[in-house]
Amino acid sequence: MNHYLNEIIMTIKNSKLDKIVLDARINAEKRTMGYREQALKMYPWVCGRCARTFSRENLQLLEVHHKNHNHDYNPTDGSNWELLCTYCHENEHSRVKDSAGRSAAQNPESLATFNPFADLKNILKK
Repeated sequence: MNHYLNEIIMTIKNSKLDKIVLDARINAEKRTMGYREQALKMYPWVCGRCARTFSRENLQLLEVHHKNHNHDYNPTDGSNWELLCTYCHENEHSRVKDSAGRSAAQNPESLATFNPFADLKNILKK
């Protein structure tokens, strides 16, 4: 009887594994239909800001930037996309918003002005 139970358990485990593999393949197919894959097929693998070129080995460092910052606006002609390297993409978003989602231009008094080391020399003399 233990042998029979072991066979049932192995069948269930195998069917779970088959489902996981099938789900992974379906998700991969969906991703290839996504805007990143479309943009990578449409544009040369070059950062639109620093002009760094990419190959298959480092392609994960090339990201799709939405020009109007609306990730839901993805026209099939690619007019809202540009390819940027990770560093330029991060720089683009940090220029527009801070970590709380506020624009520095909208709230200039919120910029940091405190200098914790301003009086360090006098403190160390004591």
